[in-house]
Amino acid sequence: MTPGRNALAASRSSARPAVPTRISFAKIRETLEVPNLLALQTESFDWLMGNQAWLDRVEAAVQGGVDVPRSSGLEEIFEEISPIEDFSQTMSLSFRDHRFEPPKYTVEQCREKDFTYSQPLFVTAEFMNNETGEIKSQTVFMG
Repeated sequence: MTPGRNALAASRSSARPAVPTRISFAKIRETLEVPNLLALQTESFDWLMGNQAWLDRVEAAVQGGVDVPRSSGLEEIFEEISPIEDFSQTMSLSFRDHRFEPPKYTVEQCREKDFTYSQPLFVTAEFMNNETGEIKSQTVFMG
């Protein structure tokens, strides 16, 4: 071995490692509050369902003078697809008022039994004979 190599190895092991200095390029010194990252999803779900949280937000917006839509997502969807007509346009099917029944199981029971927490959805369906004007209305289970 050459004497230069041993000297280099000895100097590496005996030298203390340099403590890196931390440099911050941030312009803001204080930490920022974390926003509610789920707000967009929960507000969208509230609108779809037309639940009380959404109704409260709509009422607050109206009180504040903001013009906001007053129909829920399900109402808009049913209005958009209704009426469904046959190819000869003699019969049509329209969906009207929807409602959710109370859930069969509580959240805790669903967790214990590994069930999906859900509520049954019922919709009033109107079947119309366009030639005679006869309308048959029935509440149907949608899911």
